[in-house]
Amino acid sequence: MQITAVPFALWRVQYQIVRYPLQLIQDRMADRLDPEAPARLFYERTLGQLDSTVGRVLRDPDLEARGTALTERGDALARASRLDAKAAQIEEQADTTLHARREQAMEDQKQARADREQKVNDAQRNADERKQSAAEEARAHTAAAKKQADDAAARKSEAVRRAEQQEQNRIKTAEKKAMETPKAAMADATSKHTEAADKRRQADRVEQLASAEKAKRQSS
Repeated sequence: MQITAVPFALWRVQYQIVRYPLQLIQDRMADRLDPEAPARLFYERTLGQLDSTVGRVLRDPDLEARGTALTERGDALARASRLDAKAAQIEEQADTTLHARREQAMEDQKQARADREQKVNDAQRNADERKQSAAEEARAHTAAAKKQADDAAARKSEAVRRAEQQEQNRIKTAEKKAMETPKAAMADATSKHTEAADKRRQADRVEQLASAEKAKRQSS
């Protein structure tokens, strides 16, 4: 989870706590009032708008989708209620006039109910589609974040491996150099001893030649 997501999560929990009494009121209205009662429709639309707005602010697609669906459901039921009322009025007028108008009113009422069902179904379908889209987007963001983290971990692991390899190479080079230094010093010392021995032999030979020459002069 990203660090910036923690405050939003806390705010979502706080909002759920604050919203709980509002949900209790909605549940009581559902038990006592008709689904198309104006007071109930007004309350549900208001609660839906609140959920939708808070969902957008808190980046909660599920809450936003539920709020939008509740608002659209309330709007659809309100429109259907108005259509029903209009159809009932037309039906009442038709009862006082002609049978044909009454039949037309019944047809209008039937169409109004069909429209209401269609609008409710459309609102539910749109809400489901938005919810699914939000879920897919969230999964895509999660997968992208995981890939980014995996790539970063792989790069870090490769850097560590290279550093270890460089350290091993440095140690091997130092060990090799440490082993070669005594050998070079020994070879140099051997060379110097050999050179000194050669010089001593040359000096002895020169001394022998000088002695021989001196003896030769003395004998002459």
